[in-house]
Amino acid sequence: MNPVFDNRPMSRTEQACRACGCPQLHRFLDLGETPLADRLLTSQWDCRAEPRFPLIVALCAECALVQLTETVRPEVLFTDDYPYYSSVSRSVLDHAAANVAARRAERRLDRSSLVVEIGSNDGYLLKNYAAAGVTVLGIDPAEGPARAARAARIETMAEFFTANLAHDIRHRRGQADIVHASNVLTHSDDLRGFVAGISVLLKPDGVAVIEVPYLRDMVEGLQFDTIHHQQLCHFTLMSLDALLRGAGLFANRVERTAIHGGSLRVFAERYSNRNASVTDLLAQERDIGIGSPRYFAALADDAARLREELVTMVNDLRAGGHRIAAYGAAAKGAALLNACGLGRHQIDFVADLSTHKQGRLMPGVHVPIRPPEALFDERPGYTLLLAWNFADEILAQQGAYREAGGRFIIPLPHPRIV
Repeated sequence: MNPVFDNRPMSRTEQACRACGCPQLHRFLDLGETPLADRLLTSQWDCRAEPRFPLIVALCAECALVQLTETVRPEVLFTDDYPYYSSVSRSVLDHAAANVAARRAERRLDRSSLVVEIGSNDGYLLKNYAAAGVTVLGIDPAEGPARAARAARIETMAEFFTANLAHDIRHRRGQADIVHASNVLTHSDDLRGFVAGISVLLKPDGVAVIEVPYLRDMVEGLQFDTIHHQQLCHFTLMSLDALLRGAGLFANRVERTAIHGGSLRVFAERYSNRNASVTDLLAQERDIGIGSPRYFAALADDAARLREELVTMVNDLRAGGHRIAAYGAAAKGAALLNACGLGRHQIDFVADLSTHKQGRLMPGVHVPIRPPEALFDERPGYTLLLAWNFADEILAQQGAYREAGGRFIIPLPHPRIV
């Protein structure tokens, strides 16, 4: 049975913090009831049966974790039909390759070593280790990307990562030299079990390389489109450090990266050896009050003003006789279109490079998804860049369209035309 339509509740409302259990959650942003941002539709029947869920963001008074108050069941979110394939993006591939090259330079890895990636998707990161002769294991619940990884000869378990699964892997395969968790911790509905599982998997001298979108970049860049049901949590170093300590792990080093609009890469180990990168960033977070409700006080109003500016710009262009397309059928794109109420009356189609998305409809607004070539073929005057986090890659990719007169609208942090 399709998990969306079985008899169990599709979601639950959280009454306490996902990380520390504190019952004091300060709600600071309510985006209403929205569709699932990664649930691309295949037919008008899908449109009629499309579920919606509350999208409310809260701050924990104890550990400062920012989190959604509604949890949609993970098997509803991450199924065989999950449309995200990491290898589609050149920027993601380059980011992963550089990450692996740095880790290999730091540690002596060979065929006797084991590298595990949680949320390994289509093998985009692990293939870099495998090419160097390092033993790898991927874990990802989405069967489609897992199949793609296996086809690329990356051993992959199509399962949700849990502490029990970690014990099983440790028993059968031994412990890991490196555990990667890139942009996946935010999806977990069991944070404590997730990090406990990482601790189980790591060798005594192993390292967990955890990447998460950085909450500070989200707030300062008005990246409200990163708020959707797949992203259950939004981390600071402060909140991630507290979560890791609860599982006997220590954030010993941190890097800020530009990927996905701004991310943290945290190096966690089973012993404390904290360096200045961690102490300095924690001090910065304390200085700006990132764990206080005051830090988020203006976010709702600022996001509302941005949405109004963008909608006005799009409507004025349409009123002037211009056709408008969009680029990027990722979750943040669906979130932005739904938050702004931009649908088929304003947007002709959404272009996306992934063949897994082409021919489908965007959630909520039901705009059709087409190949990127449609921009040059149909020459809309303007294209709303939903995948603004990959702007350089996409603008270069669409050189012919731009030379033919096409222009892009960059929506965040303030709408502008390039």
